[in-house]
Amino acid sequence: MLLLLDVILPVFLIIGAGYAAVWRGWFKDDWVEGLMRFTQGYAIPCMTFRAVAQMNLSNDFEPAMLVSFYLGALCGFTAALLGARFIFKRPWTDSVAIGFVGLFSNSVLLGLPISERAWGADAVASNFTIIAFHAAFCYGIGLTAMEVARNAGGGLRAAAPRILKAMFRNPLILAMLLGVTVNVTGVSLPKAGWDAINMLSGAALPAALFGLGGTLYRYRPEGDIATILYVTAVSLVLHPAVTYGLALALNVSDEGLRSAVITSAMAPGINAYMFAAMYGVAKRVAASTVLIGTALTVLTAWGWLHILP
Repeated sequence: MLLLLDVILPVFLIIGAGYAAVWRGWFKDDWVEGLMRFTQGYAIPCMTFRAVAQMNLSNDFEPAMLVSFYLGALCGFTAALLGARFIFKRPWTDSVAIGFVGLFSNSVLLGLPISERAWGADAVASNFTIIAFHAAFCYGIGLTAMEVARNAGGGLRAAAPRILKAMFRNPLILAMLLGVTVNVTGVSLPKAGWDAINMLSGAALPAALFGLGGTLYRYRPEGDIATILYVTAVSLVLHPAVTYGLALALNVSDEGLRSAVITSAMAPGINAYMFAAMYGVAKRVAASTVLIGTALTVLTAWGWLHILP
């Protein structure tokens, strides 16, 4: 119970405050949009750049942890996609979008703050290792699968430049690449530059959590409840369970195990809805799963925190 109160509850109180502010009309929709653009386009990339630039690559980069997390994510994608197609009889394009929901856990807005509150700011280096590859991996899988589904594979070659362009216009990917460059080359930034980056980074998580709450207000559950509950279970149970088992089998360090499992146990992020909206398919399932999954993460994250060392 203390874990719930001390670690998880403060995170969801900020999300709840954002939800309530928009619900009561105290914080307008376009303000939420601006806040999320600021956090996802500037503050969180600054935080990612700082973490990757200052990371000890020889100690913090753990391939076995990445294998555990991303194989778990692939299992989530496959289970959600095949379940949507063969259990719930959805079209292939819908099924890919639903598969993306099972693939994309909220690594930044939920995984980072919960990990930081549970084990301290110095214990999230492995989280940033996962985050560094997260967007590229998930969008690479999702965009490729969707082009195959839409064009029976025929349009994949023509779509490849569009897929690469979409990935490399992502601020998180650019921040990661810049961070790796600074880390590897040993380039020294002026103190004023680091101070500015630190200030922006400090604003990232609380502002993003408040904005997430406001964004979730738009996504009230509607219909397709069986599909929504199925994908929620894939995201909150199957993905972390596979990751946990693989991490133990591969002898991942305690720090890597914590980061991989907690990140995989997070609800789907807003990007899951954005992917569905981009193609105009399965939007209701994606939006409702984000909302319900985020609410249930209060309990499921508590359970995973009790299991982890």
